[in-house]
Amino acid sequence: MAIDVRKPDDAYLSFWRERHICTLTTQRPDGSPHLVPVGATYDPEAGLARIITNKGSRKVANVLAALAQDPAGARVALCQLEGRRWATLEGRAVVRTEPGLIADAVERYAVRYQRTPAPNPDRVLIEIRLTRAMGNT
Repeated sequence: MAIDVRKPDDAYLSFWRERHICTLTTQRPDGSPHLVPVGATYDPEAGLARIITNKGSRKVANVLAALAQDPAGARVALCQLEGRRWATLEGRAVVRTEPGLIADAVERYAVRYQRTPAPNPDRVLIEIRLTRAMGNT
């Protein structure tokens, strides 16, 4: 079922506020899918999803490789599920290195996952400008 990215219904938004591990799908340079577990946050007001990660990760390399081909961003999908409930967010990802944006993403992560990640000088932010949402919540 299609969902308005910026105005999701209460059930969809509530599901994204619960503590769930997500999966992020990016494309490797050869076009094959790369799917990994991540912690993520959803900000419908801004139309963004955020993932904090290490700058040396494969997912970051995939996003950067895609950006070299298309400055609009890497096409990605972010999904979570529990039983029969599921929610997927799709959009264009970029890698952000600005300390303020990373700090904000860490705070959002801490709220959702009820724990503050350890400091990491190699932390970056994968920011996804959302274009589609779907799910069954």
